[in-house]
Amino acid sequence: MDPQSELALVKGLKAGEAAAFDAVYTIYNARLFTFLVRLMRNRDRAADLLEETWLRLVTHADRLRPDTRLGPWLFTVARNLYASECRARVFEASDAALLQHAAPGPSPFEEAAASESERRIEAALAGLPLQYREVLLLVGVEGLGLAEAAAVCGISNVALRQRLSRARAMLASRLEASGLPNLRVREVIP
Repeated sequence: MDPQSELALVKGLKAGEAAAFDAVYTIYNARLFTFLVRLMRNRDRAADLLEETWLRLVTHADRLRPDTRLGPWLFTVARNLYASECRARVFEASDAALLQHAAPGPSPFEEAAASESERRIEAALAGLPLQYREVLLLVGVEGLGLAEAAAVCGISNVALRQRLSRARAMLASRLEASGLPNLRVREVIP
């Protein structure tokens, strides 16, 4: 999204314009849902967190700074809601194993994957620890810049670069172990 359009949307959101919300929703809804499904590994819970993300935007729109970058703001809210969900589950069950979030059935991405390679890539990505999986999703899939992804994760740019490098190395190792040794990680996750 070009900066002028984004500034106009933020201004519209702050003014409570439904058209501005509709435009932001159209641009980011599918991307946020995909991000949350891949984090949660549960479509229904991801849908709940997506709804809560949009509710937060509506509730706090009047507090947005005029220069707010909407993508990073929305992904930060979604990520924070996911983290809160994880903490709540740990406290409720007193069992850290719940953080694995193994969904009983295939995710929407897995259902849509047509080839064996795509299934192996998704499985390798899903097997990464959350801190590495989320940076690959934010940078490689959602196209956020390094500074934006660092802000979403609440870490420095240097830490983000290190985490991204480690994530790519881990993914490459998992892809090789799954029988895709000649596939370059940057072809899978830019």
